[in-house]
Amino acid sequence: MKLFILLLLSTIQVANAFDHSHVLWQKVLDENLHIKNKQALLDYKNIKEKPLSLNQYLLQLSSLKKEEFDNFTRDQKLALLINAYNAHTVKLIIDHYPVKSIKDIGSLFTSAFKEDFFFFLGHKRNLDWIEHEVIRKKYKEPRIHFALVCASISCPNLQKKAFTANNLEKLFESSAHFFINNATKNDYKDGTLYLSKIFKWYRLDFKGLRAFIKKYSKHKEITDKTPIQWLNYNWELNEWK
Repeated sequence: MKLFILLLLSTIQVANAFDHSHVLWQKVLDENLHIKNKQALLDYKNIKEKPLSLNQYLLQLSSLKKEEFDNFTRDQKLALLINAYNAHTVKLIIDHYPVKSIKDIGSLFTSAFKEDFFFFLGHKRNLDWIEHEVIRKKYKEPRIHFALVCASISCPNLQKKAFTANNLEKLFESSAHFFINNATKNDYKDGTLYLSKIFKWYRLDFKGLRAFIKKYSKHKEITDKTPIQWLNYNWELNEWK
C-alpha cells in the first residue's frame, strides 16, 4: 500500500512538473512567426483571434511557484525567463491590439515596460522586472539582449525556437551572429561602426564593446579605435500583415 501511494505521488509530481520544453510557446511561434527580408514578424491579429496556446502557456507561467523555480538549473531558469518576457510582451500587444507600437501602450507616467500586468513567481510583475531586476542582475549575460524582444522592428528577431536549457547556448550564439551582421540593425562601412542603440543603452553589459562586436562580426578589421555612430531605433510593431 505504501509503495502504491509513493508511486501515485510520484505520478502526480511528474504530471504537475513544469514543461521545460516550452511546447505551448513553441506552438505560438510555429503558427505565427514569419520571416521576411531577414526580419522576424509576428501575426498578432491571428494570436488575438486564436489565443488558446498563448493563454495556456501564460497560465503555466503564472502557476509556477517560486519554490519550484528556485530548484531549476541555471539554464532552465534563464530559458524560462526569456520565454516569459517574450510571451508576456506578445500578450501586452494583443491586449491593446490594434496598436502601431509598444510605445503607444502605457501612460504619461508609466511606460508599457513598467506596467504590472501579469502574475509571475508569486507577485504582479512587469517586463522591466524580468529584464533588469532578474536577468541582467543575476546572470551577467550580454547575449540576453539578442534574445529579449520588445515587439519592435529594431529589436533583435524573435527566435523560431523556444529557448530551453538544451539549446540556450546555441541560440545565444546564433542570435548574436545574426543581429550583429544584419545590416538593417548594425553595419560597418568606410571604417565606421553603425550600431543599434541597444549597444548604447546597455554598453556596460558588454565590457569592451568593440571587441564584443568584432568577435561576432564578419568585419575583422574593427579595432578598439573604430568610431561608432548610433542608428535610429524603429519602434514600429514587428507585425506580419
